Amino acid sequence: MVSKEKIIGILRFMLISRLTDEKMGKLVRQNKGATFQLSAAGHEMAGVVAAQNLIPGKDWGLPYYRDQPFVVGLGGDLVEIFGAFLARKTQHHSAGRMMPGHFSCKPLRIPCQSSVVGAQYLQAVGLALSRKLVGAADIVYVSGGEGSTSQGDFHEALNFAALHQLSVIFSIHDNGLAISVPVHEQTAGGSIISVAKGHVGIAVFEADSTDFISLNKAFSEAAERGRSGKGPSVVVTKMPRLAAHSSSDDPLKYRKKEELEEDKAKDPLVAMRAFVLKSELLDPEEIIQLEKQCFQEVEEAAAKADLLPYSDSESALDNIYAPFSRKETVLTPLSQEKIVMMDAINHALDEEMATDPGMIVFGEDVARGKGGVFGITKNLTDKYGQWRCFNTPLAESTIIGVSIGMALDGSHRPVAEIQFADYIWTGINQLFNQLSSYYYRSNGEWNCPVVIRMPTGGYIQGGPYHSQNIEGFLSHCPGLMIAYPSNAADAKGLLKWAIRSPNPVIFLEHKALYRQQRFSARPEPDADYILPFGKAAIVRPGTDITLVTWGMMVLYAVDAAEKLAAENISIEVLDLRTISPLDKEAILISVQKTGKVLILHEAAKTSGFGAEIAALIAEKAFEYLDAPLVRMGAEDTPVPYSKILENRVLPQPSRIEAELKKLAQY
Repeated sequence: MVSKEKIIGILRFMLISRLTDEKMGKLVRQNKGATFQLSAAGHEMAGVVAAQNLIPGKDWGLPYYRDQPFVVGLGGDLVEIFGAFLARKTQHHSAGRMMPGHFSCKPLRIPCQSSVVGAQYLQAVGLALSRKLVGAADIVYVSGGEGSTSQGDFHEALNFAALHQLSVIFSIHDNGLAISVPVHEQTAGGSIISVAKGHVGIAVFEADSTDFISLNKAFSEAAERGRSGKGPSVVVTKMPRLAAHSSSDDPLKYRKKEELEEDKAKDPLVAMRAFVLKSELLDPEEIIQLEKQCFQEVEEAAAKADLLPYSDSESALDNIYAPFSRKETVLTPLSQEKIVMMDAINHALDEEMATDPGMIVFGEDVARGKGGVFGITKNLTDKYGQWRCFNTPLAESTIIGVSIGMALDGSHRPVAEIQFADYIWTGINQLFNQLSSYYYRSNGEWNCPVVIRMPTGGYIQGGPYHSQNIEGFLSHCPGLMIAYPSNAADAKGLLKWAIRSPNPVIFLEHKALYRQQRFSARPEPDADYILPFGKAAIVRPGTDITLVTWGMMVLYAVDAAEKLAAENISIEVLDLRTISPLDKEAILISVQKTGKVLILHEAAKTSGFGAEIAALIAEKAFEYLDAPLVRMGAEDTPVPYSKILENRVLPQPSRIEAELKKLAQY
C-alpha cells in the first residue's frame, strides 16, 4: 500500500518536472542562454515512480537524456539542473561540457551520461556486477527510449545481466517513435517485450504511464527482485511524447495533428491529478495550491541558475586526465635470468592482483587453464578465484562497456583483454565515445581506471584480421593513454603504472615479441618496479641519425644500427615506449643532436602516428635538420596472410638499413 504522502510527493515531482520542461522551453524561445532542449513531457510518471522505488545515494541511476523526471524524483537539485541547461558552472551535470539532459551527480550515484543512444546499458550491467561482487544490496536503474533497444549494446546488456543474474532495472520508455521512425520499422513484432522475455532469468513488466497503480506495482516488484538478488527486470512503459523530439525538431513533418491530439489525451500528469482527486487524497483547491507552489519553486530555481557564472574559457582544457603522479622506481632485477615479455606481463598482473583485491581480469578465453589465446593470464583464475579472472561473452562492446561500469563505484580496477587489436572495432563506441572522455565530460566528477590489453602487430602470419597496428587511430582520441612496450622489463613496469593510474589505458602488446628471446627478453624487475608513461628511452646512443620508433620496430632498429656501426654510421635509437603521453622533449633533444631523423613504425605509412612526430619535429626543431624528415611504415594495404606477401608489405630489416644509409649520405 502506497502512503498518501508518497503519492502526493509523486504528483509534486511530476508537476515540478513538467513545469521545468515548460520553463526550459520558454528560455530557449527567449534566447536566454539556452539553445537546445530535450523535453521529457509525457515521461513524468515513469521516471518519478521509478525514482521513488529507489533509495537516493544508495541505489544507482543511469538515466537517458529524456529521463529528467527520474533525476527530479530522486532529489536532483533544480538550480543545478537549470544551471546545466544554461551551460553554467555547476558542481554537477558537467558544468556546460555536455548538452542539457545529460546528467552526472556523484552524491545521487548518477554516473556521467552521454548522447550516444543505448551506450548506458552495458555500463549499467558492469556497475551491477561490481556491486554484486562486493556483496552490496544495491539496484542499478538504467533507462532508454524504445528506439535504443535496436542497438546491439542493449541486447548484449540483457544477455550479460541474465547470465550473471544482476540487480538491474531496465526502464524502457516506449513512445512508439524513435525521433520519427515508428516502432514497427524498428522492432520485429512491434515491441521489445517478446525479445526481453526470451532471456531466461529476466522478469518483464508491461506498464501504462497513465496508470499509477500498475506502474508503481511494476517498479516496486522490479526493485524487490533486485534488492533480494533475484535478478534483472525490464519495465516497458507505454507513454506519449507530448513535445517534439528536441527543440530543433518539428513533429508535424512526420506525424498527423490527430495523432498529436490523441497523445495529449494520454497525458500522465492529467491522469495523476485525476487519480489523486478520485482517491480523495487532495481536493481541487489543494491541487491548485500545490501547482502554485511548484511553479514558484521552478521559477526561483531558474532565476538562481541564471545568476550562476559561466565556466572560464581556459577551463575547457582542464580535466582531460585525472591527476596521477608516481615516480619511477629503481629497476632492481630479481636475478640475471631473462624472462620473455609474455611472462613479464603475467607476473605484473599476478603481483598487482596480490596487492589489490579490487583488481580483476576478464575477457574472451582468459580464465582457467586457457589464459587467453596467448596464455598471458594463465593460472590467475586458479590462484585468485573465478571472479578475479573470468571469461566474458565474445563481444568487445560488452567487454569495454562492462569495464566502464565496473570502474565507476571505486570497488574494482578492471584489466580487460581484447583478444586481438583487430577486433576492437565492435567496441569502439564504448571506447571512443564513452571511456576516453568520461572524466572530461563529467568535469572531473567521475573517472574510469580501466586498462585494456590488446595483442597487436604482424610478422606471425596472422593475415588481415590478426596483424593490425592501431596506435595511430587510438592516439587521435583525447583521454586515452597508450603504451606500446618493446621488451619484458618495460612491459612489466609500464603495466604496473597503468593499473595504478586513475585513467583509461590501452596497453598494446606485440604478438611477435611475446616469446622473443634475443632482444625483448630481459632480467625481470622486482615487484616494486614502476615505469611512468611519457618517458622515452635511448636504447642505443648515436650521433648521425635519430631513429624514432616503438614496439616491434625497436628490435629491427637496433639490429640496423648495429650493422651500420661497422660502416661508421652512428644511429641513435629512441624507443617511445608510450604513444600517449608522448615524450616530445626526448625526441627534440635527440634531433637537435643528430640533425637527421628516420621515423619508423609498423602500421601503414599514410596517416600513421609517425606523421604526428614528423609534424612535431618540423614545428619545433626545423632549424636543426640537416636533411628532409624520413618516414617509413608498412605499405598502404591490409596485411596479407602469405609470408611472402606479408614480408613485402611490412617493414623489413634490409629496407630499414637502406633508408638509413641513404639518409646518412644526404
